[in-house]
Amino acid sequence: MPSQQQVHWSQLKVGVLVLVAIATLVALIFLMSGNTGGFLSGKLTLVSYFENSAGLKIGAPVNLEGVTIGTVKAIRIVPERRLTPVEVIMKVGKQYSPALHTDSKSSLETIGVLGDTVVNIDSKFATGPPLQNGSELKTNETPNLSDVIKSSQGTIEQLNTILAKVDNLVDSMNAGKGTIGQLINDPMLYNNAVSAVNEIKRMADQLSSGKGTIGKLIADDTLYNRLNDTVGHVENITKEVDAGHGSIGKMLKDDTLYNNLKQSSDSLNKILADVNAGKGSLGLLAKDPKFAAKLNDTVNQLDTLLAGINKGEGTIGQLAKNPSVYQNTDKVLTNASELIDAIRKDPKKYLTIHLKVF
Repeated sequence: MPSQQQVHWSQLKVGVLVLVAIATLVALIFLMSGNTGGFLSGKLTLVSYFENSAGLKIGAPVNLEGVTIGTVKAIRIVPERRLTPVEVIMKVGKQYSPALHTDSKSSLETIGVLGDTVVNIDSKFATGPPLQNGSELKTNETPNLSDVIKSSQGTIEQLNTILAKVDNLVDSMNAGKGTIGQLINDPMLYNNAVSAVNEIKRMADQLSSGKGTIGKLIADDTLYNRLNDTVGHVENITKEVDAGHGSIGKMLKDDTLYNNLKQSSDSLNKILADVNAGKGSLGLLAKDPKFAAKLNDTVNQLDTLLAGINKGEGTIGQLAKNPSVYQNTDKVLTNASELIDAIRKDPKKYLTIHLKVF
């Protein structure tokens, strides 16, 4: 049976072993919590509100620009906040408070495609004052994987519908249905295309051999020679005109026409100036009111005279309107004509001269 001293010694060794284990555990905890500010360092409590937790769990890392600075301590629903009811309480190390500002943004992000959800704080463009303990950190909502899948669900369905229609279209084309199907499967198209190519080749051969109108235009030098001669004639005419020969050349080169036109223009300007000054008949007509009044009176009198003639007034009016005057005049002229004819036939009868001597 062990002695009392041995029992005490065993108990002492166990106590020392327990103390060493506790010290080791505390050291491990201190080392493990070093990335969030250390076990003995102070903590800063921050709160953010999200529309959806997106699978966020208590204990999830809180990262600042990808570096873990704390953990999520609590997640709960706040019914009073209708748009952002999910409250996330975070604990971060106080040594990171200078990098956290009132205009910093927090968001929920997924590590990888199917990884855990973490809180990421963005302070790249933040310039506000540092956050205090218990401050609310504004959120910058980013779509999570479920949101992306939901939003892409309609696109995938539309894509499936389009692929089904394309599949049906390809089947119809392979079956020879429709215009494109006929073009793909009907051998007549190939035969017609070959015939068309052969016809085009035959026409090209005829053109090359100088047959037909177009062939002659291409192969015969006559047209070229005629065009060349025509160009030569045009060039000669241009030279003659440029030299001042002929009517067109004189019109272009001789100053006489220009001088005559200038003199005519000067004379016309002088005439217009005299007329504008009231000189001459045209000037009086244009500028003298008395002359214009006389002319107006003359026109009125002439109009009155013509109106009287039209009514049959006066001798000229009777001549113009009375048929008896015309008939009497015609009768007188007829009798005069008959008298002249009678005198011509027997002049002695009418032209006998009697001489009496006293």
